[in-house]
Amino acid sequence: MPSDTSPLFLGLDLSTQGLKAVIITEESQVVHESAVNFDRELPHFNTTNGAIRGPDEGEVTSPVKMWLEAFDLITEKMKNAGVDLSRIMGISGDGQQHGSVYWSADAERLLSNLDPSKGLAEQLAPAAFTFQRCPIWQDSSTTRECRELEEAIGGPQVLADITGSRAYERFTGNQIKRLRRLHPETYAATARVSLVSSFMPSVFIGSIAPIEVADASGMNLMNVLTSKWDQKLLEICGGPELREKIGPEPVPGGSVVGKIHSYWVKRWGFSPGEFSLRASIGP
Repeated sequence: MPSDTSPLFLGLDLSTQGLKAVIITEESQVVHESAVNFDRELPHFNTTNGAIRGPDEGEVTSPVKMWLEAFDLITEKMKNAGVDLSRIMGISGDGQQHGSVYWSADAERLLSNLDPSKGLAEQLAPAAFTFQRCPIWQDSSTTRECRELEEAIGGPQVLADITGSRAYERFTGNQIKRLRRLHPETYAATARVSLVSSFMPSVFIGSIAPIEVADASGMNLMNVLTSKWDQKLLEICGGPELREKIGPEPVPGGSVVGKIHSYWVKRWGFSPGEFSLRASIGP
């Protein structure tokens, strides 16, 4: 490993089957790799290849609490391997595209007040979330919602002209529409909606992060010409309240979204710094 004072940079990849960490130097030399396999190392969540199928036809989800436990576990692995986390000067993450996370009204308070003497999962799950199992890219339960969205906007070509794609079952707008139809009270209690790639930095900065623009293009909710949310699509999928739930306009990949929360500094020894949000790469 390089000199004890040279800066290091951490990359995190939250995929379907696991969480991977890679630490590099300023010269892009890989100095450490760690991984958490969800099925093998967190078996109490009863996932198969990181996911749970059903109960509805085509439904595929992952437990958000499992992801939280994986964050603490992979950090423990890095620490136990002798990585000096205080040398990490920047963190960047990517996540499986199309997966969505639903935050409760208590989420911002819980995120901002993380206690370094406790793990993430015991502090955030279930209270910070309205849905404990997150729809992921493999989900195909929203065919009805896809057809309704295309009809409401004027057809699949009109939708493609606005968002870059016709309606697809895994896209978050259709997932939101289905959740709103099946669980209206729980949807009403949802304060914010994140993608997996914006959920990750939210946990690190202690505040709900904005959605990255490339990932937003896979939601059937963003105008790809303006890189802004389309109000009509938001209302079709989630009602007038979705504009507030979806958060600010999408941000470019690589944007710095905030400083790392004191939880990570006090519990694990990270240096106070910034977490940059980058585009996700594949599912």
